[in-house]
Amino acid sequence: MLVKKIAAALAIGLVPLVQPSGGGTRIVHEPVTIPMDGGWQASGELTYPKGARGRLPVVVLLHGSGRNDMDQTLAPGVATLKSVAEAVNRGGFAVLRFNKRGVVGVGPKLSDNPVFLDFDKPYEQTVRDAAAAVRFAASSKHADPARVFLLGHSEGTQVAGNLVADPRAYGIAKPAGVVAMGVVGGTPREILYYQAVGRTLGQLHEEFDADGDGRLTPAEVTNGLIGQPAEAAGQYRAILTDPATDADHDGVLAIDAEIEPVVHAAVGFDQFPNLPGTSARLAEYITDLTRFKIPSQTLPRYDGPVLLLNGQTDIQTVVRGAVVADAALAAAGNPDHTLITYPGVSHLMNVTPEYQPAPGNPDPAVLRDITTWLSAHR
Repeated sequence: MLVKKIAAALAIGLVPLVQPSGGGTRIVHEPVTIPMDGGWQASGELTYPKGARGRLPVVVLLHGSGRNDMDQTLAPGVATLKSVAEAVNRGGFAVLRFNKRGVVGVGPKLSDNPVFLDFDKPYEQTVRDAAAAVRFAASSKHADPARVFLLGHSEGTQVAGNLVADPRAYGIAKPAGVVAMGVVGGTPREILYYQAVGRTLGQLHEEFDADGDGRLTPAEVTNGLIGQPAEAAGQYRAILTDPATDADHDGVLAIDAEIEPVVHAAVGFDQFPNLPGTSARLAEYITDLTRFKIPSQTLPRYDGPVLLLNGQTDIQTVVRGAVVADAALAAAGNPDHTLITYPGVSHLMNVTPEYQPAPGNPDPAVLRDITTWLSAHR
């Protein structure tokens, strides 16, 4: 859809702050307001190294799903995009972070105006808002409009792909490059099925099924429950010790043939996208998201440089999505695409157990790979 180009301005009149980054580089933090359609004014920050001369390459950070603030604050001390921004700034780049529609401050703090919290076509609006941020970055006096990079995490990888596949449709110039972290690799139905059902089956295969025959004996069930967190152990015990799960009454549980239907029914997946416990708002978002193509379909339409990053133990956007997207780029003849996967790294790009991940900031190796790649393409 063609959208009007909105003139952007650094318009709130606050004095930029100068703060040292973790690496000692002094960074200017310039508060900004980004005009978007529907009357939304997204607050954010443009950050760049103090004393930098000329117009800098700029990286626009695109959040994962949900009402995220500009840092993508997920837990105390865990802010995915803030960590990325600091690393990229130390590499000599400007970075634009912005609060998503309906978010008015870090926390995240939400607007009290329902117009900005409940709006039509929520995913499409997210893409349009991202395009407005890209236009804003390109208009900054500190940024080189020919060197605007997109860096997306999770949902942000799909947003980036939708933008670069047809930049003119969104009123932006062709971006200089794309970094995709935690690459979306399936339709919303496929991804949610894995998150709701498949990850459970995966854990049973990997951690319970000692002999790898796809079936669980009573001893394997007992041993597999050892060491599991209490809540997870209770959920597994309820399914694995229920006589009804053993449909053929042979004393062992076939993971895919007998356990899968029970888990499928327990989560109510036949009601997709209106899953039990899912808000009407989330169901609307899922329905809207389904209309858009995924990175393995969109990125091949882009001939610029692409960096794909994924944890090998990511159970939200599994590593296969990044592998398939990279293969699609190769098949399309893209001359500059790189895939890096990380053992033991989860969806938030931190090192943590696979099936019981704890929140954390991106691993230093991930940040180094981002800054190294950006420096090579500046």
